[in-house]
Amino acid sequence: MTLTCAIIDDEPLAAGLLKSYAEKTPFLQLTGTYGSAIEAMRQLRETPVQLLFLDIQMPELSGIEFAKILPRDTKVVFTTAFQQYAIEGYKVSALDYLLKPISYEDFLRTVNKAVEWFTIAQRQQTCAEDRFMFVKSDYKLIRIVLDDILYIEGLKDYVRIYMANGDKIMSLMNMKRLEDYLPRPEFLRTHRSFIVHMPKATQIDRLRIVFGDQYIPISDSYKDEVQQYFDQHTLV
Repeated sequence: MTLTCAIIDDEPLAAGLLKSYAEKTPFLQLTGTYGSAIEAMRQLRETPVQLLFLDIQMPELSGIEFAKILPRDTKVVFTTAFQQYAIEGYKVSALDYLLKPISYEDFLRTVNKAVEWFTIAQRQQTCAEDRFMFVKSDYKLIRIVLDDILYIEGLKDYVRIYMANGDKIMSLMNMKRLEDYLPRPEFLRTHRSFIVHMPKATQIDRLRIVFGDQYIPISDSYKDEVQQYFDQHTLV
């Protein structure tokens, strides 16, 4: 996968260093280097990039402010000499945070993280559009329609997929890999051992999702995201 990227930094030396890193990275396509967010604004709104290396402390419009008006599909990597901006960066869903002076090793680690993020997003989009997937079960490939899934249970190295017609399909698969493949928020992890097809949930009872006589727990680690889903679909 090759990612389009751009650089915004008002320090010519810092911008030049990042440009040299991007140009020698074979899976990056650099579309522009800008000295300010104002200079880059029009171009990046008309022709968005996938990855933006963005300085935080700049005149007229800071990197934090600019990040808030970028297209949703652009992932931001903040570059700054000031560590105290890290928390602000993550508040605007930055992919990563690079502290100057930036080494190529750190730059490459961040770019690999971006490739992984976009690969997962692409898989989720494909799965969401096609509405089916194939899984291996007993040396066979079985086609599973997403709309027929109720929930998925993780069992060490296996997963068990519970279908609306009562079928249970076992597959040698990692829960994290499956979670990354299925479209969100349609499918949400509610517990380290469970992924739930949220539109199929008909009842929630004391932090448990009910499917007939089966109670799917909602653990603290996933509670906020699950609660947000229900809040968005609840009339009060």
